[in-house]
Amino acid sequence: MNQQTTLFSNEKLMAMIIPLFLEQLLIMLVGMADTLVVSYAGEAAVSGVSLVNQFNTIFIYLFTALASGGAVVISQYIGRKKNDDAGESASQLLSFSTIFSILIAVMVLIGNEGMLRLMFGKVEDSVMHACITYLRISAYSYPALAVYNAGAALFRSIGKTSVTMYLSVISNIINVIGNFIGVFVLRAGVAGVAYPSLIARTFSAVMITVLCFQRKNEVFYRCKWIFRWNVDFMKQILKIAIPNGMENGVFQLVKVALSGIVALFGTYQIAANGVAQSIWSLAALAGVAMGPIFITVIGQCMGNGDADAAEHNFKRLTRITLLISSAWNLLIFLLTPFFMKFYALQPETKRLVIWLVLIHNVFNAAAYPFSGALSNGLRAAGDVKFTMYVSVISTIAVRLLLSWFLGIVLKMGVIGIAIAMVCDWSIRAVIFFWRQKSGKWKTFQVI
Repeated sequence: MNQQTTLFSNEKLMAMIIPLFLEQLLIMLVGMADTLVVSYAGEAAVSGVSLVNQFNTIFIYLFTALASGGAVVISQYIGRKKNDDAGESASQLLSFSTIFSILIAVMVLIGNEGMLRLMFGKVEDSVMHACITYLRISAYSYPALAVYNAGAALFRSIGKTSVTMYLSVISNIINVIGNFIGVFVLRAGVAGVAYPSLIARTFSAVMITVLCFQRKNEVFYRCKWIFRWNVDFMKQILKIAIPNGMENGVFQLVKVALSGIVALFGTYQIAANGVAQSIWSLAALAGVAMGPIFITVIGQCMGNGDADAAEHNFKRLTRITLLISSAWNLLIFLLTPFFMKFYALQPETKRLVIWLVLIHNVFNAAAYPFSGALSNGLRAAGDVKFTMYVSVISTIAVRLLLSWFLGIVLKMGVIGIAIAMVCDWSIRAVIFFWRQKSGKWKTFQVI
């Protein structure tokens, strides 16, 4: 048994997977609590927060893509036993993330109303006022989000995912308590929900940055690295981050387009799709949580020049992902009729939700581990352009165009859109599985 296989024992993998899964679950539950609390501030507040969150997601994905690029580089340097280079890469990631997020925040603060009207058209004045208030406060938190993601990339790269989990627990407690105070005590409406998020994100950013300076970590920040621009390290990070960011950007734009298609199908289908999507997000947690694990493990193996260990761990992690994802998706499907009791929906709407969840969960268990989590492993090995091209083409040609054909032309409605989504996953799954089997990814270099 080689060194990298031994390094990532089953016990160590579980110690990485469980905190990441719990962190993602907590974030989702708090998001649901946020929606519940803000509903007491009025319909305009709910609409404003919902619309702005779609807008915020674009930037959150950009910061995540940047952090993922940093995680790949950091992991590969750790695999090479070059911890100083890993630390300098992490420090450069922090510098660039801070500057980039500040520029984005300034841009949004200057042009917020124009951007919102361009995206959402002529919504009611009360809703637009709520949107503007929420977006402005959200923009202040962009640097905190980017800084936190940079620190999280470092800790996940060294396998200490419990650190981000504990920080997430504390920050989300701050957020929930703040929401209750803001909405029910101060009666501040949208601002009563936005400011607690800003405070919680700032807390997380400050705490993880302090922890990243601790020299007891095998990789850590240094001030001299943060304030010294290193073009080579940034090129390595952006080599991964830019294709990943473009891929995520196209995905978000397609999601917006699909929202417009869903709006054509009538009230009961729109309601069913909205409820199903909230359950889908919960069901997808297992596959999403495994993505950073692939980056850390495959990145370290490839950084060490041990392609055989990387191939072994590709198979191993894929088996684990399939097992966890299958069990979790089955559990969520079995709980779906119970969830339906909390929604005031017509019987036909509830039946449609259950069908949508069934379609999603079957393929989320069988195909998504290959189209989602496994593709992160290919990126960690440096095979970023191939994964980007496949994902972008499949998202547009399969998910978007097939949604239009099945949903509108064949009049299948939201069922057609769900089928198009799982077809997208299935095609990507087959291509990425073939790519991993081909061994072509072994020829790429990140550092």
